[in-house]
Amino acid sequence: MMKTNLTTKATALLLLLSAFSFAQTRQVFGKNVESTNPSNGLIRCVSSEYEKSLQEKYPQRATGEQFENWLAPKVTAIKQQLLTNRGIDGVVTIPVVVHVIHNGDAVGSNENISDLRVQSQITVLNQDFRRMLGTPGYNTNSVGADVEIEFCLAQRKPDGTATTGIDRINRTTSSYATETSVETMKAATIWDPTQYFNVWVVYFSDSSSAEMNGVLGYAQFPSNSGLGGLDVSGGTANTDGVVIDYRCFGTSTIAPSTNYFDDYNKGRTATHEIGHCFGLIHIWGDNSSCSVNATDSNKDYCPDTPAQNAEHYSCTQTYNTCTSAPGNDMTANYMDYTNDTCMNIFTLDQKARILAVLQNSTRRLTLPASVACQAPLGTSSFEILEGLNLSPNPAQHFVTIHPGSNLPDSYIIYNTLGQTIASKKVQSNADLTINTADFAQGMYLIRVAKDGATKTLQFLKN
Repeated sequence: MMKTNLTTKATALLLLLSAFSFAQTRQVFGKNVESTNPSNGLIRCVSSEYEKSLQEKYPQRATGEQFENWLAPKVTAIKQQLLTNRGIDGVVTIPVVVHVIHNGDAVGSNENISDLRVQSQITVLNQDFRRMLGTPGYNTNSVGADVEIEFCLAQRKPDGTATTGIDRINRTTSSYATETSVETMKAATIWDPTQYFNVWVVYFSDSSSAEMNGVLGYAQFPSNSGLGGLDVSGGTANTDGVVIDYRCFGTSTIAPSTNYFDDYNKGRTATHEIGHCFGLIHIWGDNSSCSVNATDSNKDYCPDTPAQNAEHYSCTQTYNTCTSAPGNDMTANYMDYTNDTCMNIFTLDQKARILAVLQNSTRRLTLPASVACQAPLGTSSFEILEGLNLSPNPAQHFVTIHPGSNLPDSYIIYNTLGQTIASKKVQSNADLTINTADFAQGMYLIRVAKDGATKTLQFLKN
């Protein structure tokens, strides 16, 4: 059934009225909403509320303090590598699947957004994460960073068949009103989150009584690898990714439409939420304190983002909400709440944090070596490498590729940033035992090739 297509202004008015009505009681994920835009009633992000809910549901999930204690030394190591240009070079590519959730509307109508609109969002992400010269993602800030991450729409499905990376799913429902309905949908439609970055584009209900009314999006923060239970608890691995209302997905610059929210029509909701998925915290640290120390531990753990004690919704003026700390508020940072046209900065410290998560966090560290952005192969090609496995795993002095019935043609070993560590053309079974004695501790991926088919396995070096 086709739903009534409200105009942007009428929708904004409805949201504003509902925000006033529920200003004292609004809850999402059973948590009080921390911030609502006072000018339009929209809720920029509920990732913090979602994380609190996950920690309550799954006690084995790391607390914020546990996660920071785990991540901090890894960030320090990355910063040192960045300073010396040692160990980090090249651009990391992340394969994306965009699940467009609709209720039967024609492609390009309402929440069943066009291919062009999806593609425009990928363009924005690449401009923003690459600090691309000549685009809205460029900045001249002295601490502005090219994060050296690019995004591509997947070219192959988990079964190896072709895809555009746009997964259109008719769920018959006209809108999503509750946490339960959204989380159930995610679990039912997710692609392997170790190989694909999952994005769900939905229509959040405009009903004033709906839990999700006015929400633009939310993300699942990363998990710290090695903490037991995270992959089998039923609520983290199968819901990993970001969810975004279709009215703030894509950019009107490339894909014009009347179905955008005013001020959120340049694709920066996705940039903000993916920042959360890669470990970034809101720039004000989700607290009103102005106290910072050497590690910025009372704010966002990125000392090069000046301290501020609240979110901002526009950058039409200069703010300095923490006069005791140096620097004006960085309203152009992607992790603030400002309008899309305001945002254009990830900092060097934010880059280090993102890279540390990509190198170490479960379901993040395997994404750079995924083959999902490569052209698809036939099912028969995949059968060539059926039964391929590695041992011992974890490895110490060596690891051996066990190829099943077909001797591979070659293999390449990557670290978790997608950089090549070793490669070899295979001439005999002797070539399948790899000396790992000199490998640094951590996770590695081996991409094995045979007759044009490839299969990627991972091993841990102790």
